[in-house]
Amino acid sequence: MSDVEKEARQTYRRYTETRDRIDAGELGWEVLADFFTDDAVFIDPAWGRVEGLDNIRRFMGESMTGLEDWKFPEIWTVAEGHRIVTMWEQRIGARADGTKFTQPGLSILYYAENGKFCYELDMLNMTHVMEDLRALEWRPQGAFHAPPKTPNRDWALPKAWQHLAGTAA
Repeated sequence: MSDVEKEARQTYRRYTETRDRIDAGELGWEVLADFFTDDAVFIDPAWGRVEGLDNIRRFMGESMTGLEDWKFPEIWTVAEGHRIVTMWEQRIGARADGTKFTQPGLSILYYAENGKFCYELDMLNMTHVMEDLRALEWRPQGAFHAPPKTPNRDWALPKAWQHLAGTAA
């Protein structure tokens, strides 16, 4: 395993530990922005492309307001060089019989350097999500910010980091 892969795995471990603390209600979603470079790109299936650290921090808070009951446990993670690919669940409530409404999600992250990622692409089947929300008769808690009607769907890496797409190490 290369040094960059070790660093990527260690950074992602800290990232998921932070996300677990968010799920437990100990931290706000904005703290995840601390794991990204100033020029990072975050791509959300509903909100689209978000560019730059300040915008990512704002997006993290706004997009998750009203969704405090949603959880995102990790299922598995693999790393290859600068790339992390991970599968997780989105849990949004329970049916009358107690079984959870869940959707599988995938994320691709690119590790830049110094404990920071320059890119995250999250993928969910939004049709599945919407079907489950309707079945659950889900309503957001408190304040809620809806995603944009026409999100930016560009999924390219930031210009300064595009060289990472062609290499594993």
